[in-house]
Amino acid sequence: MESAAALMDRARTATALDDFGEDSFREGLEKLVDATRREARLTPMGTAAFSGQIVDYLSRRLEVEHHYARNPEIDEQEIVAPLIGIGLPRTGSSALACLLGADPAVRSIRNWEAMQPCPPPDSATERDDPRIAAAEASMVRRAQLFPRMTGMLPSTATSPSECQTFMGQDFKSQIFQAFVHIPTYVDWLNHEADLVPTYTHVKRILKLLQWHRPPHRWRLKNPSHSLFINALTQVFPDARFVMTHRDVAQVIPSVADLYYELHSAFSDDVDTRAIGDTTATFCELGMRRMIGFRDAGQDHRFFDIHFAPFQADPLAVIERLYAWLGEALTEDARAGMQAWRAEKPVAGQAYERNVMGLFGFTPDALHEQFRFYADRFALTQPAH
Repeated sequence: MESAAALMDRARTATALDDFGEDSFREGLEKLVDATRREARLTPMGTAAFSGQIVDYLSRRLEVEHHYARNPEIDEQEIVAPLIGIGLPRTGSSALACLLGADPAVRSIRNWEAMQPCPPPDSATERDDPRIAAAEASMVRRAQLFPRMTGMLPSTATSPSECQTFMGQDFKSQIFQAFVHIPTYVDWLNHEADLVPTYTHVKRILKLLQWHRPPHRWRLKNPSHSLFINALTQVFPDARFVMTHRDVAQVIPSVADLYYELHSAFSDDVDTRAIGDTTATFCELGMRRMIGFRDAGQDHRFFDIHFAPFQADPLAVIERLYAWLGEALTEDARAGMQAWRAEKPVAGQAYERNVMGLFGFTPDALHEQFRFYADRFALTQPAH
């Protein structure tokens, strides 16, 4: 793995730009590079791929700062009361994000924008934007590199994406731990890192994205926000939240299996028990912080969705969500959501799941570890 300085030089060369903006990203970049060198056990191909990912995030950061320098009026844009999907991963949050994103009156981060937000999209030209085709090609390559991903995370170039890639440009993001074994970076991220500059950077990109492309009512989604809820709400003080819930014995092993799929493309020495520990640890920490935040007088900002009723009748649940938001669920919105349900990409495509024991899990142990969460949100745990 190259040094942080060398990776920054590669990004400068790739973009012919040199202003990275605020220095908030540097500590995370250094921590990430150091942990990767000492802990990740990457193959030569994995080292090249992961280095390329870092250079890409640095390049995108340079481009964002370049557009702000040329167009300082972008900062006058306002992000008002975004609805943010939050909670544990693998709880139906992606399907919810896709349904909500099908409402033409709202805005979400689409995969092609997440990959390359600059130049900012324009309503008049975005249908023919070449980045859409580039994102589609990238997703084909992803499916080749990670064979089970199409079943794990069915998606298209225009599907809603998480904020993870934008957080990655500040190098404080869970996206890195999904690909490589970097426990010292993860520990720093979870317990020491200051995420306020990270969310400020995310907000800057949202302003840029909506500058020439309304609407401005954002629907965002990122399960890892649970870990950093206090920093998130400093930057988005009027945010409202939709929190998805599911039996942890279904959730935690599925997250670990996803991490395993990604790790295996970068390393031939993957520690599955370490993946299991990382997964359960951040999920527990996120839920404890989330419950603490809600119980400290913020519960009114949350709308809860349980997995089974949402799977059974998603539009009925969304109707209640819109009523809670005080917004009308229009016929155009309904039509868009019904169209997505009819056309959703390879939904339910079968893939071979690894047994939870590979990661050191048992259903009873997971239910006991997360009893505080299940009790708080009235989750029924199946009998064994």
